[in-house]
Amino acid sequence: MASLLKPVTLSADLLQALQEIKFVRRFPKGGTLVYQGSVVRGVYLVESGEVRVLLPTEPGEKQLLQVAGPGGMLGLSESMTGEKYRITAEAGEVTMAAFLPREEFLRLLREHCDFSMQVLRLLSEDLHGIYHKFRSITAHPGRPRHRPLGEQLN
Repeated sequence: MASLLKPVTLSADLLQALQEIKFVRRFPKGGTLVYQGSVVRGVYLVESGEVRVLLPTEPGEKQLLQVAGPGGMLGLSESMTGEKYRITAEAGEVTMAAFLPREEFLRLLREHCDFSMQVLRLLSEDLHGIYHKFRSITAHPGRPRHRPLGEQLN
């Protein structure tokens, strides 16, 4: 999966550093945070609301991968690698999300070892989640390939 959706716990000094670099935006229901294939600009932290993480499958078709709530982090792996976003993320309801520019985010990782370790843990957990989803999908070869938009992969 191209995003991390688990909440993180941050120290007071790191919270202050994040406050200094973040830009909070309000997204209406259906508003797009990132598009698959667009150039990575940074990381989004969901502050309120929910974000639907979608994988475009065919022209005009999207598959719901997961829903991110408050504390969720989007675009982390792409920000780490500098690759283009692999997913599309849309607000499932009115959502407030903090944007952290990539270069500033990477600077925080270099300056705060504890934060770097949390990010490493999140990336590892995300990888294990992908393994689990892959096993679930391959264990049920008769399942339909395209689920309704409201149904996420399990």
